[in-house]
Amino acid sequence: MTMNCIVVDDEPLALELIEDNIKKISFLKLIKKCKSATEALKIVNSEKIDLIFLDIQMPDISGIQFIKSLKNKPMVILITAFEKYALEGFELDVIDYLLKPVPFERFLKAVNKAHEYYNFINIKPQANDNLEPFKKYIFVKSEHKIIKINTEDILFIEGLKDYVKIYIGEKPIFTLQSLKFFEDKLPPSHFIRIHRSFIIAVSKIEYIGKSKVNIGNNSIPISNFYRSRLFDFINNNPSAKYDLASEEPNENEN
Repeated sequence: MTMNCIVVDDEPLALELIEDNIKKISFLKLIKKCKSATEALKIVNSEKIDLIFLDIQMPDISGIQFIKSLKNKPMVILITAFEKYALEGFELDVIDYLLKPVPFERFLKAVNKAHEYYNFINIKPQANDNLEPFKKYIFVKSEHKIIKINTEDILFIEGLKDYVKIYIGEKPIFTLQSLKFFEDKLPPSHFIRIHRSFIIAVSKIEYIGKSKVNIGNNSIPISNFYRSRLFDFINNNPSAKYDLASEEPNENEN
């Protein structure tokens, strides 16, 4: 997918260098070079802009102030000569933070990250879930970074009060993105919600008890509301080829 982008920098040479880099990348379309945040704001409000290459220290309005002023924020890659703003930039969910002078290889890495995220958030669901291709990865925001997670590695996801915990092995990943985000983004042919606070990978189930599912060493509750949905999924989904135990282990359950 092609991304519309603008460059915002008060230095003419910097504008030219970034423009040269953009011309080398087939999926980028440069809409405008802007010498100020005020000029850029007019473009963002009148055009469909997917990505902004943004300097921080500019006259009148800084790059940070500009980001905070945006209501519908495009993806942002900060390009600056000052490393001290990196933390603040990531707290504003920028895609990447590049220090001048930027080698083309580093520029390309940042742009590829933006393009992967753009393609992911613009995936259109298929009318028939069984025809939907398996999404091999998703992106989540965690610890001021955007992390790529292979969906086949996900065991289950737990929604807590202020954050979500993604179990992918010994070290879980924490994110402020909602459980609803994952319910919408994960392929419905492989993941299902079984509780107000849990989404599971059905292929990872070891056995199903009266009120819980076991995945590895984890016992995950099934709520009454979602229980019939889980069994309907297992019985009726022709694309699901799961080796579930037909009998429950002999155990005491709450």
